[in-house]
Parts: sequence; structure tokens; C-alpha cells
Amino acid sequence: DIVRTVYASMMENHMAPFAPDVAKLGPKVVDATLELHKHVANNFMPSAVKFHYQWNLRELTNVSQGMCRMLKEAYPDPARVVRLWIHEVERVFLDRMLSDVDIQRFNELREGVTRKFFDDLKPEEVEERPIIMTAFLNFTPDDSPIYEAVKSYEVLKKFLDEQLQSHNEVNATMDLVLFQQAMEHVTRISRIINLPRGNAMLVGVGGSGKQSLCRLASFICQYEVFQVSITGTYGVNDFKENLLQMYIKAGLKTIPVTFLMTDTQIVVERFLVYINDFLSCGFIPDLMTPEDKDNMCNGVRNECKAAGIVDTMENLWDFFIDKVRRYLHFCLCFSPVGDKFRVRARNFPALINNTVIDWFQPWPHEALVSVAGFFLKD
Repeated sequence: DIVRTVYASMMENHMAPFAPDVAKLGPKVVDATLELHKHVANNFMPSAVKFHYQWNLRELTNVSQGMCRMLKEAYPDPARVVRLWIHEVERVFLDRMLSDVDIQRFNELREGVTRKFFDDLKPEEVEERPIIMTAFLNFTPDDSPIYEAVKSYEVLKKFLDEQLQSHNEVNATMDLVLFQQAMEHVTRISRIINLPRGNAMLVGVGGSGKQSLCRLASFICQYEVFQVSITGTYGVNDFKENLLQMYIKAGLKTIPVTFLMTDTQIVVERFLVYINDFLSCGFIPDLMTPEDKDNMCNGVRNECKAAGIVDTMENLWDFFIDKVRRYLHFCLCFSPVGDKFRVRARNFPALINNTVIDWFQPWPHEALVSVAGFFLKD
């Protein structure tokens, strides 16, 4: 199978320096991912409501990309590798699930695949919760992030509360209650935008905290957050001007930016043409004049030469666009209510195909009680 060969060679090459009992897991991880992907594709079919249940090679790539973030020092034993695999398949598949029934069905399938391929490991050791991976808690001596599991919700909450306090000192204050599900969503959003070309699609009803959690996740990643200011006269030209400013920040100034946008801010459907173009290839045809394009190419000329790339206009432009896609991250906050989201996803396929979806389920009773308690205690 060609697909298995491609992904197995990636995993084996990445895990070659690891301890022997860890390195031998590479092919198993790939086989488990392929089998789970097949189960998901057969059990979760797209429909009018579940139009985003589209499963293809992108999911396999996303799981492999997450697995390749392992560092030898942080994954000395097989159990940690399998826990990372569980986390990655849950983020790629489970976060798309629409209902509790689908979530429960996926968990059954995933547990079955885990038992089948990793039966030599203790289930209680592999399945112990929480399974949340972050790249912002620990760092190597040379300041590279270590992508590893958090020890407990308490450790995570302490860190996120500190970050929220720091955010509120330099930005508009956000009165957030970081209960368990909110913390999980922050880690999921940061996982998406922390990767090159990582763009998030947050889906949930209004008031579920999508924008606030995105702002906190961006602050933790040390990204600037940009959000358009909609006025009565805001139109396509204003949106293009805002996009051009973001391209300059990301491509010329090397400033990581989160472009936060809600569905209510899309006052002209043509905005989605530009968003779709950015998500699919990074190049928006009528965004820049020829003079703008020349300025962008000249601005990255030295970087391009330093990277050992031949100094041609085509190479300079490709280098610039690649840099924009690496440093500019769209975070789209849409509501699933009504038909608008479904119609937009059909007309602009990159909204689903080229983003990682995080579907916000209704907050549980405990979360509502903790929020009420927080605001009533004063």
C-alpha cells in the first residue's frame, strides 16, 4: 500500500534516534492510524447536517504531523508515544464530531484500535486522563518547545490563569472562568495555530467563548491578534487593505499574527473569496498591485539569499507567500445555527478542507455552575 509506505517511512525516519522499544512503534502507529481512519470513514458519513464529515489524506497528514513533534528526551517509553497518538487522533477526528452519540461511537472505535495494536501496554497507563499535549509549558535548554502531556488539570489551570492575568494587564480585560472544557479548547486552538500554515475553524453557538479563548491561545503563543472593525461603510476594499497589512506584518516583518474573524463580520460574501484563496494556496490574485508585489519580493531578497535560494522574482514571490502562510493564522469563529454555515462551506471548500475544526459542544452543567459561582461570589 503506497499510502502506508509514505507515512511509515516518515514515522520511522523521525523515530530512528529514539530508544529501540520506542522506535519500533513507528509502523504500528501508522497501521493504527490507517485502520482508525477507515473505521471513521465507514461509520461517519457526510449528510446535510454533518456536511463536514469529510475524511481524506489530510487527516492522516495531520496525525503524522503531530506525531513528528516528539522529541527523544520527552518520549523515553512506548506508553507516552501511544498517549500522544491518542491525543492526535482525538484532535483530528473527535474534535469534528457533532453530537454526543458520535463522540461516544468514535471513542469505542478508537479504544478498540488501541487495544488491537498496542495490546502489550497496560490500558490504565495508556488511557489515564487527562491526555492533553501542549507546547507551551516546557522548553529545551536552547528554548525549543517540548510537545508533551500536562501532568494534571491543576497544573494547566495555574499556568492559564497566570497567562490570562498577564493578558489582561496589556489588553482589554477578559473575565474568563477557565473550567475544564475551556482549558481544553485553549490547548486545542494553540495546537492548531502553533504549527506552520495552521488555521482554525471554531464552530459553536454565540456566547460559547470562541473569540475569548482564541485571544488567550494567541497570547500564549505570543502572536498579535487582529480583528476587523465593522462599520456601516466597511466593504471589500477595506477588507483587502486589512489583509494587505497582515501580509506585510507576516511576510516582511516576520510578526506572527492571528486574524480573528466571526461569521457576523462577513458583511459581504466576497470576503470569503479572499479567505478561501488564502487558506487554499496563500495567493490572493487581486490583493496587490504590481508595485506592491515588487516591494514584497525586494523585502525578502536578503532572507531568500541567506536561505540559499536562487534570486529570481518567481522564487522571491514563492518565498514571500510561504512565509505569510507560516506566520499568518486565520481563526474563524462560525455558528452552526441555520443554513448559512453549510452553504458557505459548500461554496468555499477551503473553509473545511484547509482548516482544523474545533466543534464547541454545549457547556456541561458543572461549567455553568462554576461560571455562575465566579460572578456571584462578589
